[in-house]
Parts: sequence; structure tokens; C-alpha cells
Amino acid sequence: MARIFLALFLLTGFGLKAQPVLKGGLENFVANNKIYPLYSLQNCIQGGVTIGFKLNKNGEVYHSEIRRGVGTDLDDEALRLIRMSSGRWTVPQDHDSTVVIIAPINFKLSGYDCANKSKEEIRQAIRNYKTNQGLTDAVLNFYKKKADGKFTKDEESRILALKKSLGYDDEYLNSRISDGKKKLKQKDKQGACEDFLFVKHMGSDLADELLAKYCN
Repeated sequence: MARIFLALFLLTGFGLKAQPVLKGGLENFVANNKIYPLYSLQNCIQGGVTIGFKLNKNGEVYHSEIRRGVGTDLDDEALRLIRMSSGRWTVPQDHDSTVVIIAPINFKLSGYDCANKSKEEIRQAIRNYKTNQGLTDAVLNFYKKKADGKFTKDEESRILALKKSLGYDDEYLNSRISDGKKKLKQKDKQGACEDFLFVKHMGSDLADELLAKYCN
């Protein structure tokens, strides 16, 4: 379960005002909508992600950013959850839209054989994720270029070997599609389409029907 705590700070220096409130509570919202990211789940990565965001008078999130992250896909999930809360906030009439709301979201796993993972193994998994991000981008960019006919056979052979080394096989891609379908049920179309596009840009047609149906 991910636990979330909400703190509100004003940048104006005049002290705290009444806080905006999320209908149903932010902790419940996170618990009901969280999808534990695949890489961090597989590698028993846990921790806190701090998101800073701003609300307009309508309770919509118009700015959000990672203030402090774990360095894995947990960061993206925390940001997604805050983005999903847009439009669900009740804000005071005198709400100052320059106020930065700080929401630390703590991700914690129970089970998943994580007791057998050493701290060093988990730290190494985080380091690997950061390294692999650049390699993942290389694969994604190749298939984007390939769609425009800008590739060579030699280059494709190298990319296929890289995909295999990164573990981006059909099992992984189907897991991303499954996560995307969960996000559709949460009415998070943007998050779902990001997952489906990831699959497409990995050179797979597994998500093409979903892209055509939901992401045009």
C-alpha cells in the first residue's frame, strides 16, 4: 500500500491559509488508483516520492513536478496520480494559485519475496534503471525513425540485441498493455495511451488496436 501525506506551503511568506481538499481524501485516492510500476515491483524497490503541484481556482492541477524521487518508475507513477487528481479538488475562495502543494507519496511493498532482496541488490537495480533509461530511449527512437523508413539492417540488428538485453520481450510488453487497460478503467486516458505508445515504439503491434480505439 502507498501511504501519502499532504503538506501545504505558501511561497508568499505570509503563513498558511486554508488547505485545498481532495474529495474522498488524497490517501484514499492514491490507494484506489495506484498501479505499482512494473520495474520497481519486480525489483522490490520502495520509497518516497515528493511531488510539488499547483491548483487553479477550479481545483485543476495546472503544474506538477517531481521535487524528490527514487529514480525509477515510482517517480512517474506518483506524478501520474497527482495529475489524475486534477479537477477533484475543492479550493477555498481566497485560494492563491501560486501556492505550491507538497505531496510526499510513500510506496511500500509487502510480500513479493522482497525479504530475500538485499539492500545492495535494490540499490543496484535503481542504478541499472537509470542506466537503462538512456538505452531504452535509443530503442524507442530507432522504431520512431523506422516508421519513417530511416533505418539500416545493421542498426536494426543492434537494436534487437539491445531490446533482448533490456528484457523488452512480449511478456513485458503485454504487462504494459495490462497496466494501460487498468488506467483506462481509472479514466486515465493519457496514462493508458503512454503505455500503448511505449509498446508501439518498441517495434510491436500488440497495442495497435487499443491505440486506434482510444488514442486518436
